[in-house]
Amino acid sequence: MAKNFKTLREKMSPEAQARSREKAAAMLKEMPLAELRQARQYSQEELAAALDIKQPAVAKIEKRADMYISTMRRFVEAMGGQLEIKAWFPDGEVRIDQFKELGKSGKAPKTKRRTKKAAAA
Repeated sequence: MAKNFKTLREKMSPEAQARSREKAAAMLKEMPLAELRQARQYSQEELAAALDIKQPAVAKIEKRADMYISTMRRFVEAMGGQLEIKAWFPDGEVRIDQFKELGKSGKAPKTKRRTKKAAAA
């Protein structure tokens, strides 16, 4: 028979309860996209509507191990969040801001293309 977690937690020592809270907090700071979506209480259908894509596309994004930063950004923003990219080094961390130029469309701003004549000059 399943036991109520509250009952089990009450039987834990204060130290064990503290460790449990710390572990739960750490787990909530790091999770795959599908778990993040569920934790934010969005269905794939709701997120698809917000992204103006179909539900199977959301499922496909959630399974990807590699994707464009703009895709990740749109996904996070559709849930009300903001994507931030940081690099950690032994002597500190750096927020990488080169992606702030990405428009709300998720596309990089257009730049002028050089023609062959201009390149040859």
